[in-house]
Amino acid sequence: ETDIDDRYGDLDARGDSDVPEMPLSSDRTPEILKKALSGLSSRWKNWWIRGILTLTMISLFFLIIYMGSFMLMLLVLGIQVKCFHEIITIGYRVYHSYDLPWFRTLSWYFLLCVNYFFYGETVADYFATFVQREEQLQFLIRYHRFISFALYLAVIVLNVMKTAIPQDEGFLVPISSVICNDITAYLFGFFFGRTPLIKAAYVLSKYQYFVCPVEYRSDVNSFVTECEPSELFQLQSYSLPPFLKAVLRRETVSMYPFQIHSIALSTFASLIGPFGGFFASGFKRAFKIKDFANTIPGHGGIMDRFDCQYLMATFVHVYITSFIRGPNPSKVLQQLLVLQPEQQLNIYKTLKTHLIEKGILQPTLKV
Repeated sequence: ETDIDDRYGDLDARGDSDVPEMPLSSDRTPEILKKALSGLSSRWKNWWIRGILTLTMISLFFLIIYMGSFMLMLLVLGIQVKCFHEIITIGYRVYHSYDLPWFRTLSWYFLLCVNYFFYGETVADYFATFVQREEQLQFLIRYHRFISFALYLAVIVLNVMKTAIPQDEGFLVPISSVICNDITAYLFGFFFGRTPLIKAAYVLSKYQYFVCPVEYRSDVNSFVTECEPSELFQLQSYSLPPFLKAVLRRETVSMYPFQIHSIALSTFASLIGPFGGFFASGFKRAFKIKDFANTIPGHGGIMDRFDCQYLMATFVHVYITSFIRGPNPSKVLQQLLVLQPEQQLNIYKTLKTHLIEKGILQPTLKV
C-alpha cells in the first residue's frame, strides 16, 4: 500500500481553483403564497411565509403524535432519509465534474446498510412475538450482524472497484502480492518445512491456555486458564458426501469443528482482508500524507501495519456472534433474577406457553 501511495499520490493533487463552487439553492416557495404575498416587501413576505409554514409543521406534528408511536417512528425515519437526500444532492452537485461512478447509488445503499444494522434489532424487539412465529424472518434476526457486515463490505468493495486506480493497478498489485505470498509460502514449506502445520496445531491445542479463556477465580485469588474445552475443540466424526466416500474410501472423517470455521476465516482474510489496506490508502491520499505516523522507522505508524487487522477483527467478532457463540444460559438467568417478581412471573408464563406449543411440556389439566 505504501508503494501505491508513492506511485499514485499525485492523482488527487488538485488545487483549490479546480474544486467546483457550491451551487445556489433554488426557491421552493409554493406559487399560491407567492401570488398572495406579491404586494408585500421582501422582509414581510419572508415573515408571512415562515409563520404560515411554521404553523403548518406544528399542526402536522401534533397530528402525527395523535396517530401513535408507530407514526412517530416513520416520521423519524422520513426525516433521516430526507436529510441524507439533501446532503447527497449537495455532494453530487459539487463533485459531478469529477465523474464519480455510482455516487448516488452507493450512497443510498450505504444508508440502507446503516439503517438495517441500527434498526434491525430494535424492530425485532418491538415485534418479538411476530418474528418468533415467522420462520422466514428468524433468519434475518438470527444472523442480523453478519448480514449487516456483509452488506457493508459490499459497499467497500464496490467503492474500490468503481474508483480503482487507472489500469486497475491499485487492485491487481495487492491481490497479486497475496497470491504470490501464498505460493511462496507453500514452496518454502515444501522444501524446508519439517513439521506439518496440522500436527503443530494439534500439539498447541493440548495446552489449555490456547483454547481456554483467562478467568479470575476468587477462591484461589488468581487468574486461571483451566476449563472444559467447548465442542469447537473436541474431535467429532462427520459423514462424507457420496462422491468423497468413493474417492477417499471411508465413510467418516474426524475433525475439530473449529477447523471448519477456520475455512471461512481464512477465506475472508485472503479475499476481503486486503480491502482494509485499500481503504486506509484512500484515506491517506485524501489528506495528502504518505503514512499515518513515523512510529516504526521505514514502516510508518502502527495504523499502517494494522489497517487490515481492524477489518479482520471486525469480521471475527461478527462471525463468532452469528455462527458460533449462542446465548449464555447463566447470563440470561442472572438478568432474569434482577427483574421484579411481576416481570419474572410474566416471563415464566410466556416461556411455559411457548414450551407447550412446542410439545415439550404437557398442558396443565384444570380440575
